Amino acid sequence: MRIVIAGAGEVGIHLAKMLSREELDVVLIDSNEEVLSEIENNYNLIAIVGSPTSFETLKRAGAGEADLFVAVTPYETRNIVACTIASSMGADKTVARVDNYDYLKPECRKHFKTLGVDDLIYPEMLAGEEVINAMRHTWARSWFELHNGALVLIGVKLRDNASILNRKLYELTSNSNIFHIAAIKRQNHTIIPRGNDEVLLGDIVYFTTTPEYVEGIREICGKKQVDVKNIMILGGSRIAIHIAEVMSDDVKIKLIEIDREKGYKLVERMRNTTIIQGDARDEELLSEEGIADTDMFIALSDSSETNILACLTAKQMGVPRTVAEVEDIQYISAAENMNIGTVINKKLLAASHIFQLLLDADDTNAKCLALADAEVVEMIAKPGSKITRRPVKELNLPGDITLGGVIHNGVGTIVTGNTIIEPDDHVLVFCLDTALYKLDRWFG
Repeated sequence: MRIVIAGAGEVGIHLAKMLSREELDVVLIDSNEEVLSEIENNYNLIAIVGSPTSFETLKRAGAGEADLFVAVTPYETRNIVACTIASSMGADKTVARVDNYDYLKPECRKHFKTLGVDDLIYPEMLAGEEVINAMRHTWARSWFELHNGALVLIGVKLRDNASILNRKLYELTSNSNIFHIAAIKRQNHTIIPRGNDEVLLGDIVYFTTTPEYVEGIREICGKKQVDVKNIMILGGSRIAIHIAEVMSDDVKIKLIEIDREKGYKLVERMRNTTIIQGDARDEELLSEEGIADTDMFIALSDSSETNILACLTAKQMGVPRTVAEVEDIQYISAAENMNIGTVINKKLLAASHIFQLLLDADDTNAKCLALADAEVVEMIAKPGSKITRRPVKELNLPGDITLGGVIHNGVGTIVTGNTIIEPDDHVLVFCLDTALYKLDRWFG
């Protein structure tokens, strides 16, 4: 399979690195020769120096033979033009990164389809949806649903009031089959656990369950749901604007922006939002602006360090729920080990969304759990595939893959050793990033 990526920015580089491990023919295009040289020397891909809107460059990259052409430069017009040219050359499928939310409307998507742009991706919208999700489920670090919630994957950080601490997994599931622990994030590593593994204080545990047992998981983890009515946001980014656009009128929003001129512009764009000029790391300012009455603090500045520190400050001042945008992947594990709640990363979300397109699954369910070393994927079992040939316990699945649950005829169930995956079943798979390339061998 040939994948051509135009744009060696944050999203393009992360996607290229991820796909270069998948035994795919990956080509990365950019005009920055220095950046491309470093990537080509360290990863299994081909780097092409040139403009993504140049016919000659796209010919050299083999865009006409691409199974997937992805344009993720910082300029949406350039991305759309690049996809149009690649499609005219014969690319099988094209995806363009855009910065205009209106382009995602059905009538606009239909128009872009006629131009040869098959799909559009707006990373800020994906990040905004993550924040909205965190508001709906304040007790969870992560929340992933398949088929309108028929199956749910929930990530929860365990504190000392959790009743399941220091117990082996086989003990937790021996008397009932209401959940499956798909993975454990411990310090800087993600573990695909087995029956003799234990859950420990400070672990982020990923449970697979069905809707009727969600409240039971919340209780055994010792968590409380917070009704979010007052929000404070740091940074007037596009993510913040998207959140304000979709938020209901009964939620009050205060946004703190350090740039005065930018603040004036935000007043015109953000409805039902009070704009405050200042530094959100200033405890006196936070107190004056009512941090004590805030249900959720969301840090969306351009600096990962500022977002982490601001969330820590908000937590210390009594805010029950915080969300931090952490774009530096190297900081994600450290941020998760701190008491700052949900961590979001646009490049991981965007790369995960694009990767799901390669798996021929329902891309609307694509999501990354903000883990730098693991992925959650929805796979559809093809007729005759290896995954359907015998019970799960006899499949000898690799140790870095676990099946969290299955949806058969619209009904979600937890996977056990005796489960038999049937053709066309939708399966929730949790795997380390070293195992992504193996999935199609089992499901294809």
